[in-house]
Amino acid sequence: MRHRFWLIRHALVHPDSMAYLYGTDDVPVCPDTMAADTARYAVLAARLPRPARLVCSPLRRTQDTAAALMRAGYPKQPALLDPAFVEQDFGALQGQPIADFHARGQDERHPFWPIHAAETPPEGESFAHMVARVGAGLDALLTTAPGRDTIIISHGGAIRAACAHALGLTPHQALCLQIDNISLTRLEHNEHGWRVLSVNEHSVAVASVAAKQQQGAL
Repeated sequence: MRHRFWLIRHALVHPDSMAYLYGTDDVPVCPDTMAADTARYAVLAARLPRPARLVCSPLRRTQDTAAALMRAGYPKQPALLDPAFVEQDFGALQGQPIADFHARGQDERHPFWPIHAAETPPEGESFAHMVARVGAGLDALLTTAPGRDTIIISHGGAIRAACAHALGLTPHQALCLQIDNISLTRLEHNEHGWRVLSVNEHSVAVASVAAKQQQGAL
């Protein structure tokens, strides 16, 4: 039995929120960027399977991204809100300026993440804990609807954690994966186990052509 997961990172957040480590804070998306990316949402909406189960994290930036995909043509449906796919909980570190983490030495942070892969923030979770959480969430979805497609609109850290679960990556290795906003990562589970079909797919070039066609430029 084959089950495919279509993981989408949420839309870019508002610039005011990007100045600090927001993690599980419920920050808003950037409306200007979302409006400018209309063609990208249309291409992504056309790329996604239908029918498919839709899952979002409880944070509104994932649900706003789902709404944008439906405005762009994906069939409207309610989303299952699953806390297993929320961003890493940075605990007491949330709300601190991002500049503070840039100032950390190489031994104090990951090259591509605000904190070290093994660090457990006070009142928060380590990335290893996050991999276990996301992995359990994926396995639970497999048991509730085997053999179908599931779209998960989630967060950069959670999608990296999903890839780590599928491939058995270390937390450090998983954090080296690039996961951009409104990018697509595809996983599959079948009788042989997990495999990764793609990571960080972009529809930028296709969307650019589509936008020009709409404007009569081509």
